[in-house]
Amino acid sequence: MNSLISFVLPDEVPNVSMTLLLLFLTSALACTDILVTPGASVDGSAIVAYNADSPTLFGSIYHYPAESHVVNGTLRKIYDWDSGVYLGEIPEAHITYNVVGNSNEFGLVIGESTFGGVKELEMNQPGAIIDYGSLIYLTLQRSKTVQEAIRVMVDLMDTYGYYSAGESFSLMDSSGDVWMMEVIGRGDSYPGLDGKPKKGAVWVAQRIPDGMVAAHATQARITTFRRDDPFNCLFAPDVVVVAVHFGLYPKEADPLKFSFSDVYNPVNFIGARQGEARVWSIFSGVTDLDGEFQHQYQLYATGQNLTRRMPLYVKPIHKLSLRRVMHLMTSHYEDTVMDSAKDVGSGLFGSPYRPRPLVWTIDGDENKTMYHNERSVATPKTGWSFVAQTRPWMPQQLSTISWYAMDDSSTAPRLPIYSSSYRVPPAYAGK
Repeated sequence: MNSLISFVLPDEVPNVSMTLLLLFLTSALACTDILVTPGASVDGSAIVAYNADSPTLFGSIYHYPAESHVVNGTLRKIYDWDSGVYLGEIPEAHITYNVVGNSNEFGLVIGESTFGGVKELEMNQPGAIIDYGSLIYLTLQRSKTVQEAIRVMVDLMDTYGYYSAGESFSLMDSSGDVWMMEVIGRGDSYPGLDGKPKKGAVWVAQRIPDGMVAAHATQARITTFRRDDPFNCLFAPDVVVVAVHFGLYPKEADPLKFSFSDVYNPVNFIGARQGEARVWSIFSGVTDLDGEFQHQYQLYATGQNLTRRMPLYVKPIHKLSLRRVMHLMTSHYEDTVMDSAKDVGSGLFGSPYRPRPLVWTIDGDENKTMYHNERSVATPKTGWSFVAQTRPWMPQQLSTISWYAMDDSSTAPRLPIYSSSYRVPPAYAGK
């Protein structure tokens, strides 16, 4: 199958918005995460892998030292992680923990991928201060476990407003607890359950069962969820009410059949082909001996049949090593129908890489036909990536280690850094 695919935009997309739409499609379709539970790994460790796919973030491992602050005196300036725009100030926590990259001294690790979501709720909350990047690093400075991190994230968003688009988060702590959390803002006109305007975000968080492997890549993946199992599933009380308020879910519909992904980020061709296809690549790599999974969900991953969605997590045939997870992050869809090293654009040397943008139109095309190349797990626009491993049997200071790489995750060497480190090598240091 040729990876140079065309599709037609709906009529309601105005020509004047074409450039903005192209920028959104090519910039928002970023980041890939893999979540491995202890029972799915060779040595009983939990693993989270994360590609931060933005060249503006190139080469940085952030470090926030542990500090004590004056209660009701110290303020924290908040800047949007992606753009650097100043958003406002919030009170600093009395005690903040040592954070190195995307992990802290207690072994809490957080990664993400941006799915955007429905336009009614995406990045349109007046006065919001907390963007998704700040949410990650503030939470790492204020939390020790996944459960505590979820509470802190919700409190930050609901108190100060959520500035960003829809996000999927990967969370892991030193006990080996692994969760996926998906959030999207409440928009600009939601009255709240008590009738008072409410900021923040609606969300669902789900524990990944031990022995399973999960992944996400720029498409919301949590569909229906249990309401009677707080040990394994947590959610915003108004997660359905907000959807009803904005006309995204019928008022008379059964709330127990509510699907977070299908309502707040309905999968479409581009969501499947440039987002879910990466999850398909990862899941195929851990479940297949004979290509059964790859074949079973091929039409879904290629955007040809969106009705048969992939599961949220899978059980690997063989337990995964740290090196195997690193290898999964190098995928260019090798040996699949989307192998871009074998299509018309690969050139003389069979290159899997393409110039930007991955999605484009032809000037003067009255039908608004858009074309795209494949979006693989490994990409040259990765700013940095890590594969973090937490080993519960080790002393706290040595339990969590992150293997960082700068640039393309399929070619860059990886640098090991413990989450308890007090300094970052100057060549990698960022703020």
